[in-house]
Amino acid sequence: MKTSRHGPWKAALGGAALGAALILLAAAGMQYSDSRPFCSTCHVMREAAITHSRSPHADLACNECHAPHNLLSKLPFKAQEGLRDVVANLQGKEAPLLARLETREVVNANCRSCHRIANENIMMAKPYCVDCHRGMAHQKKIPVSFREAADE
Repeated sequence: MKTSRHGPWKAALGGAALGAALILLAAAGMQYSDSRPFCSTCHVMREAAITHSRSPHADLACNECHAPHNLLSKLPFKAQEGLRDVVANLQGKEAPLLARLETREVVNANCRSCHRIANENIMMAKPYCVDCHRGMAHQKKIPVSFREAADE
């Protein structure tokens, strides 16, 4: 039985191609699961998605504000918060979930990071940006008769 001298190279190249494809698929999945269309599929996030779509931050993905930007911190945070959302959906909760302290810290750090030039010389009167700027990312609730689909 004759063996090809190219066998190990074919296997290595095939493995590298498969690895690259998996990385691209994971990156696309991560990007999609950060987005408003994905987040609004859960009924507990529907109101948040509707109000976000009408806000000055409507062009941002949900997790640009609601998750750490560092990938090593983002992955476990996103898994924990995603599980929390799944449990709330299974329990039949209807309203957006209130942010936990850890989430408030992440959101505040992201506000300050994106708006660092605007707030370089500002002394904050309260601990969190949203204490004063509550409706910036999510406008006030919209009466039911005026609501549209979350992704419009």
